[in-house]
Amino acid sequence: MEDKSKLLDDLKIDREAEEAPAKVGLGLVVGLVVLALLVGGAGSYYLLGGFEDGASVPAASVAQTADIKPEASATPKVAVARAQEQSSTTQAANSQAPERLLNASGYITARRIATVSAEIMGLITEVRVEEGMQVERGQVLAQLDDAVAAVNLRFAEAQILVQKAAMESTVANLDEAKRVLKRVSELNTNDYSSTADVTRAQANVASLEAQVKRSEADIEVATLEASRQRERLADHTIRAPFDGIVTVKNAQPGEIVSPSSAGGGFTRTGICTIVDMDSLEIEVDVNEAFIGRVFEGQSVEANLDAYPAWTIPASVIAIIPTADRAKATVRVRIRIEEKDVRILPDMGVKVAFLKT
Repeated sequence: MEDKSKLLDDLKIDREAEEAPAKVGLGLVVGLVVLALLVGGAGSYYLLGGFEDGASVPAASVAQTADIKPEASATPKVAVARAQEQSSTTQAANSQAPERLLNASGYITARRIATVSAEIMGLITEVRVEEGMQVERGQVLAQLDDAVAAVNLRFAEAQILVQKAAMESTVANLDEAKRVLKRVSELNTNDYSSTADVTRAQANVASLEAQVKRSEADIEVATLEASRQRERLADHTIRAPFDGIVTVKNAQPGEIVSPSSAGGGFTRTGICTIVDMDSLEIEVDVNEAFIGRVFEGQSVEANLDAYPAWTIPASVIAIIPTADRAKATVRVRIRIEEKDVRILPDMGVKVAFLKT
């Protein structure tokens, strides 16, 4: 019986023990809510203007807001002021910037560009340039085998010497023929010679005079031939036609160069390519529907694709008076006002035509 009574006592629920924790938990929740409201009200009142001078601050509010820094409330005001200032500056800059009428894209091109070759076919013995090298007008770029040309020149110069020697011999014979004519003429006056002798002497003098003129002409021909051979020898030396930079090297020593393609494509048609960097300009294609917005001398802003943040001042040189039927565009040439080593041929560029 006692064991049963004990078991029944264990099964009884103690209502007072359950209510005590519930009351404690409810009181804790209410206290936290009140504390949060006090902290929120004090903080809001402080941020919205603070307490007036001489006003008392509740102790609970002071205790909860003691770690709040006054600078925190001033930060939004400063940020707003700076944002307004930056916005005003941006609006002023935009109002001063020129209006853009039209945008287009194109490429950097060179007005002076040449693939240097030889006037004759020959074997390349030396190439004196590399890509990126600065060259001046008349500078030697390459050398061809000139052994045969040098021999031809010496032969032509020797022919001049031969013709001059022949002329000297003819002049000497002419002088002698003139003396004979004079002597025969004097004897004919005294009837010591016949008229036939005088006539024969006169004919000899005339013949020798003609030979002298022929010798002079032969010397002139030999001199011209020597000049021609000298020019042909000079053709074996390839020189730069203008100042510029070598962008492409097309040939190497040991190869055959020709002014035109020959030998089944095994010959070179050029030694190197030279670009005059001072002649760089911009070429763009403008849609023909908007070409009326472009005019000669118009200010342009250009931005290279390689350096998009760099604005290059430019101006319109000319509008090419023809349209591309396939693309419905008109080509426009633009002058680059500022020269810079970063501007290279065939670079992509975007331009904006300004209202000026």
